[in-house]
Order: sequence, then structure tokens, then C-alpha cells
Amino acid sequence: MANSAVGVIFSNIHDENIPELSRHRTMASIPYGGRYRLIDFALSNMVNSGIDTVGIVTKYNYQSLIDHLGSGKDWDLARKDGGIILLPPYSDETDAPYTSRLEALKGITGFLNHRNEEYVIISDCDAIAHIDLSKVLRYHEEKKADITMMYHEEAEKVDSSYFITIDPDQTGRVKTVKINPAYKGKANLYINVMIMPREFLLNTIADATMRGLTSFGKDILTKHVDTLKIYGYKFEGYYAGVNSLQKYYKHSMELLNKDTRDELFGARDIYTKVRDSAPSKYSQNAIVKNSLISDGCLIDGTVENCILFRGVKVGKGSVIKNSIVMQDSVIGENVELDCVITDKNVVIRDRRHLSGCEELPYFIAKGRMI
Repeated sequence: MANSAVGVIFSNIHDENIPELSRHRTMASIPYGGRYRLIDFALSNMVNSGIDTVGIVTKYNYQSLIDHLGSGKDWDLARKDGGIILLPPYSDETDAPYTSRLEALKGITGFLNHRNEEYVIISDCDAIAHIDLSKVLRYHEEKKADITMMYHEEAEKVDSSYFITIDPDQTGRVKTVKINPAYKGKANLYINVMIMPREFLLNTIADATMRGLTSFGKDILTKHVDTLKIYGYKFEGYYAGVNSLQKYYKHSMELLNKDTRDELFGARDIYTKVRDSAPSKYSQNAIVKNSLISDGCLIDGTVENCILFRGVKVGKGSVIKNSIVMQDSVIGENVELDCVITDKNVVIRDRRHLSGCEELPYFIAKGRMI
């Protein structure tokens, strides 16, 4: 059934939530889990559900995203018709980048008009989850819905500057849509995955443009919840919303739990760009406990409860705990790190002692030397 749907992924929508990691890249290309990028989860969910055409809406800082996606062959999307299609932030009517989701959708109407699929599945890149979108599409068809919004029951406070909660009734029909509400206890958090008929979406965009509307959430979802057939689909599996540096650190550390890894990666593959790197090398001095070590690493110290990306070097006598060290970073000798996040190509010289905490990890920007 997912063959009747075209995918749309927003790569930049939530960049402001993690400015530390999105300063030089899109939200979509933020590294995650030792070898992945955030877009890999949304893209793999679509591919695993049979979607073979995915438009990726860009805005700025998307060079690393282009390098990561390439021709799309690692997701089996290197195709003459369809596959991965990068959609620029400019429309035919303006030379300025979009400022809202609705403006972005208006800018890609040419892409949507040239497709013949019946449905559009829209996803952002801030959700880490393993979703069978074909089930959601069947639910959408059974309900004869105008819009189906996926949600997850969330008990923790959401750090995002913009988030939506919904209140579905017993049939799944959404009765209220709230933007940035204050809540205590549990809330039904919209996880930024939505399904609509393609013609309905195009008509909605045209009507919104004619009336000068700018916000999809405020001007369409909240104001027309009584007249549109909006349904909620509850996602029951593992979900991690990456909406701040603290949440990025927290959910990354959850990957050290085998049950979490099995749920996220066990049922179907999460695809990513394949690199033919050499295996990691461990010296006689190396001690590694409960850590994810990517290929190409050279470890001559102690690594405990850590995630090391490709090509990381850990010097003799160094002790790295509860930390995330990204690609090609170099940790010198007799260094101590605890609750630290380093971006790519960071160099930490000998005998440095750096420490953060779970609520406020110590972050080192890309290319810095300390």
C-alpha cells in the first residue's frame, strides 16, 4: 500500500533546537549512534514501508546532507524515476528561503503536482523511531481521514521551541490540537509524521496561499480541527525526540542498552551511507566497557559507557567515560573525559580533564583544539 504514497522529509525545520550541532549542518545530517545521521531513521522508515520516491526539503547548510545521501544507492533509491529528490528552499515565485512549514510546502507544489501517488507522507528528522508506515497508511484509509497525525504518549517536559499535542477520542478522531501547551503528567505528543491525500494537500496549500496564511499548525490544524477529519495514530514503540542537546545526549546514551538497540534496529534495517573503513584496533592497554565503537578507531586507553564514531583515536592512559566522540576526533594521552560531546575533527591535547553532567553535557564544537 505504501507504493501509493510519496515521501517528503524536512531537513532543516528543527535546527534551532540544537544550535550546537546544527551550526554547520542541517538537523537531518546530525551524527547519531556512532555511524548514522538523523535522516537515516525517517528515510529508512519510508524505504522499509515500500516508498520509492522521497523529496527532501532543504534550506541551508545542506552540503553535508548532500555528501551523505549521494545518489541514494545505500537506501536503494538510486532510480531513474523517483528515488531521492533534493528540493531547494526557493519556489518559482520567490528568491527568499521559506520561513514556515506552509511556505515550504507551497514551494514544493511543483514536485507534488508531477507525482501520481495518491498520498503524501510528511516526516521531520527529529524523531528516532522504527515505524512501519504501511500500517499507518492502512489506518488512514480505513478512517477515510483528511489528515493522520502520529503521536506518542510523553510524560517528560518537551524542550522544543515549537511542539504540538493532540487529544483524540475513543475512535481516534482528534478533538483538539494545541501548540506549545503547558501540561503536567502525560501528553499526546505529535511526533512530526503526517499522512494526507496528495490532492487534499495541494488544495489546502492553494487555499492557504489565497488567504495569506503562513502557519500549517496554527492556521490549518488548530483552526479547522472541527471541520477536517483529523485522526491520531498512536505509536507504541521506542521513540526518542531529539529536541535539545540534553535530549540528544540522553537518547544517545540509551543506545548502550541492548533492549533499546534490539527494538530500534532489530526488526528492519536502518540504512546509512556505507564506508569501507578498516576495523578498529585495540592495543594491549585498551579497556573498553559497555560502549559502541565504530570502525577505524584506534584505542590505547580506557573507554567506558561511550559512543565513538569512525576514526576516533584515544591515547595511552586516557579515560573516557559517558561521552560521545564524533568522527576523526583525537584524544591525547592521559586525558580524562566525563559526560562530554565532541563534534567532528576535535583534538584534545595531553593531560586535559573535562567534565559535564547528564543534564548539561560539556560540548566541544567541530574542529576545535583544546
